[in-house]
Amino acid sequence: MAVKNKRFLRIFDVNLNRCREGLRVIEDSARFIFDKPSIYKKTRALRHALDLATREIYPELVSGRDSQKDAGRVIKEGGRESVASVLSANFRRVQESLRVLEEYSRLISPGMGRAVKKARFSAYSLEKKFLEEI
Repeated sequence: MAVKNKRFLRIFDVNLNRCREGLRVIEDSARFIFDKPSIYKKTRALRHALDLATREIYPELVSGRDSQKDAGRVIKEGGRESVASVLSANFRRVQESLRVLEEYSRLISPGMGRAVKKARFSAYSLEKKFLEEI
């Protein structure tokens, strides 16, 4: 899928990476710290659904990436006090990045926009379920 206006691809790439990284932190926490198979399987499924929805455009995203010049590399991040604070930060990271992806995916295709919106609401439900179980 060739995107005509590539100016937004970097913001799409950054948010896709942010979302996938956050999902991986949540997935690994559910799997290795809390031993919650239902949560890590749902998180993994969400990560894979996002991959499937964006797979066709991924090569274009990588080709437009310029992580060496990204001003965000030098932003200092805050510490974490607990596993709960790690999870909370990563759920917010996932949800916020999915919102950006949802908005910009509409420039690519309506189907991708619908898939990302579905993923965003799945992330809200997943957070609630996880917090109820721990």
